[in-house]
Amino acid sequence: MKKQFFENEKDGFYGTYYENPKGADCAVIGLFGDDPNDYMAKCGAKWLHRQGVNAMCVSPGRKNYSHVNNPLERIQTAIKWLQDHGNRKIGIMGMSTAGMDAIVAASYFPDITMTIGLTASDFVWQGFEQGEKDGCKEWPIPNASTLSWQGKPLPYMPFVYEHPVYWQKIEEETKGSGDITRSTCLFIDSEKARSHTEEEMVKVENIKGRLFLIGADDDSFWEAGKYVRRMDQRLKEHPHTCEYDALVYEHGTHFVLPETLLRIALPVGLKFVLKFVFKAAKDYPKECEATRKDIDHRLSAALKEWTAD
Repeated sequence: MKKQFFENEKDGFYGTYYENPKGADCAVIGLFGDDPNDYMAKCGAKWLHRQGVNAMCVSPGRKNYSHVNNPLERIQTAIKWLQDHGNRKIGIMGMSTAGMDAIVAASYFPDITMTIGLTASDFVWQGFEQGEKDGCKEWPIPNASTLSWQGKPLPYMPFVYEHPVYWQKIEEETKGSGDITRSTCLFIDSEKARSHTEEEMVKVENIKGRLFLIGADDDSFWEAGKYVRRMDQRLKEHPHTCEYDALVYEHGTHFVLPETLLRIALPVGLKFVLKFVFKAAKDYPKECEATRKDIDHRLSAALKEWTAD
């Protein structure tokens, strides 16, 4: 794949542009992992190429999945570069924490007209870092948001647990669960501790064009299905212009990705790996696969229609 690399200091964002070898005049910003050059990002770019678009994969920094006041201006700068280099339409696609990043960015930037939020929360989180600290692999950052705008942290939901209890709670919930990681307690307990403020909720009603909100009720990381339902309700209560699908599946795990995208990443042994990672994939393999195939069909059709307009 033909690539072009971008750095925060020099270009205003950290990313890699994967130009579609067959040619394309639309691009999707892909938020697929902790680095735009890692394996999952490359697989995401290949999948987007199959949908007939260019791919611009971005992340907060090099091999960095920490989210601490990550400036939304970086997405804005990437959009401008894409527009200046032959892309007449811009989309964004993110999963997990980056699913939230994707829908927040789309709510700020009307030039984004295709938004795919996979397991996205409907609120902004407190900032967190990943790595190694006091025997913990992740920890919340006091007085910091995951995202910022114009130099100020976005309002966020504070986690009820501080370091090191935050990670200890994840370990406690994960132990014996059959999932490689479980962290629903962080979100459930934090929501119980205080009500969300309107300021920290994602203004999904501001999103333009086509919008997909996708989650599963058996997500082991957070209550993705509940968040999608709340965004659906918000859109019903607020004037909006986007055409949206709010899709909640009973089974699908945290990996509510298109089946063919996962097949690119794991052409052999996909079901075995998923069963190892998620108990739901082990207990309901056919249902989870049906979910991924349905998502694949819906997103592929929508992207084809979007690029044809």
